[in-house]
Amino acid sequence: MRLVAASANRNSHQITTMFDIVHTPTDERVVLAGLMIPGQNPLLFEEDMEEMALLCRTAGAEVVETFVQKRERPVASTFLGSGKLREIRGRMREKQCRSLVIDAELSPGQIRTIEKVTKGKVIDRSQLILDIFAQHAKTKEARIQVELAQLRTLYPRLTHAWTHFSQQVGGIGTRGPGEKQLEVDRRLVQRKIADLNQKLRRIERSRATQRKSREGAFRITLVGYTNVGKSSLLNALSGSEVHVEDKLFATLDTSTRKTWIEGTGSVVISDTVGFIRKLPHHLVASFRSTLEVVQGADLLLVVLDASSPWADQRYQTIQEVLKSLEADKIPHLVVLNKSDTITDVFARKRMEIAFPDGLFVSAFNKDDMRKLREAIAEMVADIKRERAMADIVAQKTKTVLSG
Repeated sequence: MRLVAASANRNSHQITTMFDIVHTPTDERVVLAGLMIPGQNPLLFEEDMEEMALLCRTAGAEVVETFVQKRERPVASTFLGSGKLREIRGRMREKQCRSLVIDAELSPGQIRTIEKVTKGKVIDRSQLILDIFAQHAKTKEARIQVELAQLRTLYPRLTHAWTHFSQQVGGIGTRGPGEKQLEVDRRLVQRKIADLNQKLRRIERSRATQRKSREGAFRITLVGYTNVGKSSLLNALSGSEVHVEDKLFATLDTSTRKTWIEGTGSVVISDTVGFIRKLPHHLVASFRSTLEVVQGADLLLVVLDASSPWADQRYQTIQEVLKSLEADKIPHLVVLNKSDTITDVFARKRMEIAFPDGLFVSAFNKDDMRKLREAIAEMVADIKRERAMADIVAQKTKTVLSG
């Protein structure tokens, strides 16, 4: 597990991120904690905690114990209550683990205070997801996007880093130079962020050129929660071999393939980075260039795990992300993948009621893929027909107004 925050190198005036450090992945024992407040849906809270445990495993950590505290509201300075933190500290000592993962976005001050109480390392939701992204970033674009997200996380925490440094060194003679160095670090981070944004723009211009070469082809984009089989569906539909792995965020890059749909013709199908509940806003911002393929789609295939009891909640998460990308008005087809893993008849019926227009498939079943292709062809025909009608109406309106 490589839970190392990006930092500013004070001696060399350089910015250090995960990609500048050589790590040896090791299993790390962690304690997981969450806060449940009144009015919160118990089922959604349970899903969040299960998801955090899965994120920990994906990052290479073993969750040895989970703590849940019920409070009216979070504690401003420590998020969890002081009594609960002391209890956690005792269990961390007994279990011989030095890291506490908290299902929340914590401020630098909260992290500092919790670490003082627990005598261990504190990792919040954002840091955990960033660590997984760093492990899975393979292409130049993905590495740039992860580094950009790291720096956006680092910037507001520079004050915390230098406060901690000043306390270690002493007061007299350190405040002035420390403040001066802090400004140097801030400028370095801002400069690095600007440089990475420029590199992403160059990559996006190259992608735009590639898109122009595919103009005229109908554009289909797979969207959905992470680890629901989007890459497997892309492989089945296109006959290609996109990397598939049973892990969260195994795909960080956009994979695009051209294929032929009977009755429709040539279409371009793209896969995207998976969505997740409460995805930190700076991660969405850093991966916006990758997600632009969603905004430019003619049809979205919203992929859900048919065997998941949380499919309807995850569908809502997807809709929220699409809305934030201004892509919620794009026509979409709900694809309930992994339907072959449903063993409960009642669970299947519940899914059919929740998604009456959804298509149950398995990416590894040829008959299911034939049905999916037919459904895509039908939707493409409907979309093209509606666009043609809209063009006719627009042309008639223009003629009337000009006459």
